[in-house]
Amino acid sequence: MHLSKLQTLTAVVATVGAFMSAPAHAGKTLDGIKARGQVVCGVNTGLAGFGAADSAGKWTGLDVDVCRAIAAATLGDAEKIKYVPLNAQQRFTALQSGEVDVLSRNTTFTLTRDASLGLHDTAVTYYDGQGFMVPVKSKIKSAKQLKGQTVCVQSGTTTEKNLTDYSKANGLNIKPVVFEKLEAAENAYFTGRCIAYTTDASGLASTRNKVAKDPKEHIILPELISKEPLGPMVRRGDDEWFAIVKWVIYGLLEAEEYGITQANLEGLKATSKDPVVQRILGTSEDSGKLLGLSKDWMANAIKATGNYGEIFERNVGPNSPLGLPRGVNNQWNKGGLMYAYPVR
Repeated sequence: MHLSKLQTLTAVVATVGAFMSAPAHAGKTLDGIKARGQVVCGVNTGLAGFGAADSAGKWTGLDVDVCRAIAAATLGDAEKIKYVPLNAQQRFTALQSGEVDVLSRNTTFTLTRDASLGLHDTAVTYYDGQGFMVPVKSKIKSAKQLKGQTVCVQSGTTTEKNLTDYSKANGLNIKPVVFEKLEAAENAYFTGRCIAYTTDASGLASTRNKVAKDPKEHIILPELISKEPLGPMVRRGDDEWFAIVKWVIYGLLEAEEYGITQANLEGLKATSKDPVVQRILGTSEDSGKLLGLSKDWMANAIKATGNYGEIFERNVGPNSPLGLPRGVNNQWNKGGLMYAYPVR
């Protein structure tokens, strides 16, 4: 039997429509998470503002809140997480081997990592750049004054490579003093083994605030020598889980853009007529079904952590101990780089 063009088009549209409305296959990672009732999240061993545990073992930080949002979206409970502290050398192996479901540990997205590790970059949660910290008493005001000086740096990071590139490009002959562990690099700097310490600018602020006996005795130099887009990574081979992590982050960003907060979420669920707000909160279309999640997946995440702006302010923003400006991490319509794909 021969179909007319209109009949053929109608059949195609019907098929596509049926596919789009069908629930997605959950994927083996989400299946495993649901079976164990817990998201296993790889985090930093201790970077205040991003991922650190207090004396009672409670984890906080921007990266930690992303984990909590993922757990709330997938399991309906932000506390259903096992945190696995990982240093720079351990982090990728832990994700590749399946020890963790997601790596949310101030990790820079690069071509080499994206193309060679069997891992996926998801979405940027913090735009950073590499800087230098020096003692005030050194009188150094610019990174260009580090010629021939020793600089403490952690191995196995983009930081180490950036330092080498910057030294060569500017003829500085900087002498890197390399340490495997973050704590060792910090200790070496504060005990005077190096004239400077280098890592991401946010990490410098965290270290100065947490480790220095007197933070006022150390300054962060004005130059940023690299782009460091940081965000969670997942294993390749599970596209469904990749999509979930990515869309939780986009959902947090879009929630901020549309003014959805922890405080007004319940009220907006009951009263908002904005189609975008309704979609994010699951009061109209069921976007969760396409990800293998519940209809209120994103509402659960926002209720647990707040939107991206709330997460930023609480952990690293101007009123937090780190006191970092919003800068390029502001929303796209406020002069920043944070731009979420539409949740629709």
